[in-house]
Amino acid sequence: MKLMVFDVGGTEIKYCVMDESLLREEAGSVPTPMSSREEFFDLLCSLYEPHRGEVEGIAMCLPGFIDSENGRCLGGGALRYNHGKEVAGPLSERTGVPVHIANDGKCAALAELRDGALRGCRNASVYIIGTGVGGGLVINGEILNGSHFTAGEFSFMRLTNTDWHDPGTTVGMVCSTTGLLDLNRRFVDFSTDPLITGRQFFEKVNAGDGMSLKILRRFCMQVAMQIANLTILLDLEKVAVGGGISSQPILIETIRDCLDEIYSDPGPYFDPALPKTEIVRCRYGSEANLVGAYFNYVETR
Repeated sequence: MKLMVFDVGGTEIKYCVMDESLLREEAGSVPTPMSSREEFFDLLCSLYEPHRGEVEGIAMCLPGFIDSENGRCLGGGALRYNHGKEVAGPLSERTGVPVHIANDGKCAALAELRDGALRGCRNASVYIIGTGVGGGLVINGEILNGSHFTAGEFSFMRLTNTDWHDPGTTVGMVCSTTGLLDLNRRFVDFSTDPLITGRQFFEKVNAGDGMSLKILRRFCMQVAMQIANLTILLDLEKVAVGGGISSQPILIETIRDCLDEIYSDPGPYFDPALPKTEIVRCRYGSEANLVGAYFNYVETR
């Protein structure tokens, strides 16, 4: 089965044509429209149109609390113009093909569970580091959705109880690429070191820049602490890290090292018998969302 697949993120929309062998053709990306639903649907239709008659349907993942059965976005995520509204139906009407939607983190977890780093796991998770934080939980060998479709929404968890209303205390703001670059801005003198992208940051890390390495470790310690909390709560066997910066080997290595540090010097109120998870890289890396969206379409049609 050949499908048009969309991975809608807070910064860009990745797209491709995919078949049952998971071969990705005509792949690309475009900036995510932020102004209106009309612009959003117009862009999706323009990307689909060259493949009309070639694909059987559209598989899409996007951020937010997604009711896949009814094709609705109930809330959450950066695309506020979709909150509380149907997404699959309007796109299906405009394209004339079936459309199946699901949460992006859950799609990544599905991809890794079916054919990736979490295959065979009973309890596991994906942790997707992007503009925000995406997540998906595997519980008893199945993707956990939850009665309100919010299972795995790590992004909304707070790191501190000092100010619940401060968005800067959420996992999504601190333990994401956004948080990493914000941390860099706090410690770098902009008069000599201008604002940089994630790619430029890791170029400095891989070149051995001392300050960049310290910033990376501080960031990875925050991520490792959240992974430790999730593991204690849910008894996770593995956590697969994905997202664009997961392609940097030093990221996974540093998160593992930070987790080792947490468990090696846990303090007096930590039971050494508590489980410690294995941290791995998503097999499909930043493509996990696309692959999972394809699986979701096939399994729910």
